[in-house]
Amino acid sequence: MGISLTRAAQWTMVSSSTAKLASTPMNESLLKEILHFVEHFSSQHPQEAEHVFEEPLQWSTTLVPSDFKTDYDISDSDVQSHERDSEGHPLLQLSPPTVYVRSFSQLSKLLHLADDKKLAEVRACLEGKFESNLHPKQSNHQHSSITHRLNLFQDMDKQILDKLLKDISEQVRLNPKAVKNEVEILQMFCGGGDKGLLKSLRYTSDFQFSNGYRAPLWRQVQGDICYLVIEPCDTETLYITCSTAGSFLNGVRLENGYERTSDAYEDLVTLLKSRSPHFADKINQTYRVLIVCLIKKAEVALVYFRKTSAGALPGELFSESSTESEEEEEQPYRHPETNTDLPSEYWQIQKLVKYLKDGDQIVTVDTLCAMMDFNLMQESCQMAIQDTGGLKVLLNLLDTDEHKCKIGSLKILRTISHNSQIRRVIVDMKGVQSIVKILDSPVKELKALAAETIANVAKFRRARRNVRLYGGINKLVKLLDCLPNFASLTPSQEEDIEVACCGALALWSCSRSTKNKKAIRKAGGIPLLGRLLKSPLQKMLIPVVGTLQECASEESYRNDIQTLGMIKDLVRNLSSDNDELQMHCASAIFKCAEDKQTRDLVRKYKGLQPLVSLLHKADNKQLLAAATGAIWKCSISQENVTKFQEYKALEILVNLLTDQPEEVLVNVVGALGEFAQIPANKAAIREFGGIKPLVKLLTSPNQALLVNVTKAVGACATNKDNMVIIDQLDGIRLVWSLLKTPSADVQSSAAWALCACIENAEDAGETARSLIGGFQLIVKLLSSTNNEVLASICAAICKIAKDEENLAILTDFGVVPSLAKLTNTTHDRLRHHLADAIAQCCMWGSNRASFGEAGAVAPLVRNLKSKEGSVQRSTAMALYQLSRNPNNCITMHEKEVVQPLIHMMGSDDEELQEAAAGCVRSIRLLYMANRNAELFTFRN
Repeated sequence: MGISLTRAAQWTMVSSSTAKLASTPMNESLLKEILHFVEHFSSQHPQEAEHVFEEPLQWSTTLVPSDFKTDYDISDSDVQSHERDSEGHPLLQLSPPTVYVRSFSQLSKLLHLADDKKLAEVRACLEGKFESNLHPKQSNHQHSSITHRLNLFQDMDKQILDKLLKDISEQVRLNPKAVKNEVEILQMFCGGGDKGLLKSLRYTSDFQFSNGYRAPLWRQVQGDICYLVIEPCDTETLYITCSTAGSFLNGVRLENGYERTSDAYEDLVTLLKSRSPHFADKINQTYRVLIVCLIKKAEVALVYFRKTSAGALPGELFSESSTESEEEEEQPYRHPETNTDLPSEYWQIQKLVKYLKDGDQIVTVDTLCAMMDFNLMQESCQMAIQDTGGLKVLLNLLDTDEHKCKIGSLKILRTISHNSQIRRVIVDMKGVQSIVKILDSPVKELKALAAETIANVAKFRRARRNVRLYGGINKLVKLLDCLPNFASLTPSQEEDIEVACCGALALWSCSRSTKNKKAIRKAGGIPLLGRLLKSPLQKMLIPVVGTLQECASEESYRNDIQTLGMIKDLVRNLSSDNDELQMHCASAIFKCAEDKQTRDLVRKYKGLQPLVSLLHKADNKQLLAAATGAIWKCSISQENVTKFQEYKALEILVNLLTDQPEEVLVNVVGALGEFAQIPANKAAIREFGGIKPLVKLLTSPNQALLVNVTKAVGACATNKDNMVIIDQLDGIRLVWSLLKTPSADVQSSAAWALCACIENAEDAGETARSLIGGFQLIVKLLSSTNNEVLASICAAICKIAKDEENLAILTDFGVVPSLAKLTNTTHDRLRHHLADAIAQCCMWGSNRASFGEAGAVAPLVRNLKSKEGSVQRSTAMALYQLSRNPNNCITMHEKEVVQPLIHMMGSDDEELQEAAAGCVRSIRLLYMANRNAELFTFRN
């Protein structure tokens, strides 16, 4: 524990001779790790735990004699353990408040007695008076075990450091990538005498760890990333530490090593500006640099530089890093502007913000009204408010008791929160909490404005989480509870509707998070949304349907949408004249139509024809993607496909196979795959010219599209004329090549398509052999861990092995042992196709005997107990083929296969009857042959 305590632990000096562990997250983690080690040391290393320390551990404890039970001599003022060392000293002695412990065994027992005070005892022990060396008392025969105990402590040290490094890496504010980019930018402008920003900048170490850090491991625990030596043009050399907490001067020049000797700055540029007037002057007055920071997974990328005046030096440098991996939208770059670039509105708003800070209530209201006269959607106006601290003032106004000030503040916040940068500042300033509180206000206008502001702010995950944590979801759901008579609205009801619309908008934004979806449902939001769905008002319907289609990704919501009768309203609104409303309705149907009952309801309420009519709005790609998605899912039911054919949907879908974005193509191809399940539609797809674009899409990099394309191509390939075209377009090779993709879904779908292609191609055997490495790939995929991949590959092997030459090649590549390894599976679909593959592979050479030797027979006998008829039939056929080998018959008989086979001989399935009877016949013939041989031997 030496390195952990001296280097990782953070100590504070209470006096000149006393140090205490600081109350920091790192120390808490360190204490928990040490506690875990000590508690388990006795059980993991019982022999080492019994050894006695040279000097006892000694500290002030909170334990009292009554806390101790058996194994101790207990008096009113003293506790001693029964266990003693060779000199008669007790291994544990309590003289309140001081405790003395001489072995790990007793230390572990004491911590067990401490119960919920364990961490406090560990902290007191580490701060107490004891020798840093915990070696046991040595004797000659013990010397050989010292190295072992040292290794245990060193391993524990390393584990603690690794754990702390991992914890720190998840909490950093800066990261090595951000620091590296900033250093590289500055290095580009070093040199050139007084014209340069710096004379030189270099790392103290050229070695870089795999995590990007250059600091030693034990300093990484403290958050250090790297160390720099920077030589400015006008001051002495600077020795700088870049850490996760910022950049600061260290004590190298003063021979104090890593000790911090200055404040920590957010980046290198800020530190250098504070230390070098020359650097600050060049940065602030002469030049400008344009850096686009892409904040994604804490990575910063330098995109380009642009000079604004003669020379070659950059101006305002900045680099950002983000630990918010949760942020969903890219942060837009705010272009730096010189004074001459800024419009007059910028300065006027800045003056208004000053009045806002210093004025009384009347001045504040007048100032807010004056600010609203500006175009607050203009970025320069938004930045003027932010740059002068106006956001903080606006948020503070929300905590006042003046309704007029709150309304004015919310109107401004509602507008400027369209800016993603301002949204984040609002969240950082705890503004969400203040806005959520206003949802309880009795003033309807305030509630509506607050909800609308939340709708804008909750565009990213952290904001949505804050809304939920501050109780905003329940409050927003309550805003939906209005029962107006839409035929004749009173002014009060109109206000209620406006509040409900704003509440639905806010819930729509919040519903993009899974936990918020659950919170909305728990708060009773689904029935209220269903009630508002009957509204004739489009401004109400759009956020309501938008929320429903977001939530429909959850199965519980889909069930509620169906059972509460919302499908009828969604279908009704498909005929709306508003494209956005149509899009959200189609998207909701797309997600809900996974369920058969929902698909039937869409047909029942005559929603199929409106979906087809939406396909004519091909210029609106979002609407087209939603409509094609709904058609795809609805076409899973063959009754719906029949209706779609009446509305001429197939030809329109085929025409959408070209010049469309991928989100549309995925849905179109998925629909065609379902349409192609009907034989007549396979020919129709060919006649409409759909085969060629389908085959062309087999080269797409989109995995979802590839899954649907292979399914569609496989369905079309069962038509002989279609297969001719697919073969001419080299479709078999393209499908086969998809088996190499890392996606299990694509592999499975491609293998099923391959089955159809091989079965219907004119010379599939020769085609398969012409694919270099194809058979090796097929056999290799039998080691996949995905059951669907395995089932599809077994089905493909069954088709390929029908060609005798292909079967011989597969045998040479080890298909028999690979198939035999899968026979213990409990997955019925895999059992079915595995048995088919085994039966087909038995047709070559000594494969029957090889399957028996590989242990495939006994598991197949067990598979006869499956309740799936397809598994029973395939297994019986495989056993029939295997029974033509005598040794396999013996194994089958031993596993009592005869009785279930005799039962299957009475099945209505003729194939199953014949296979079962054939297998029993083989066993019977072998039995008779053995009996005749025995009789012959007896007579002789």
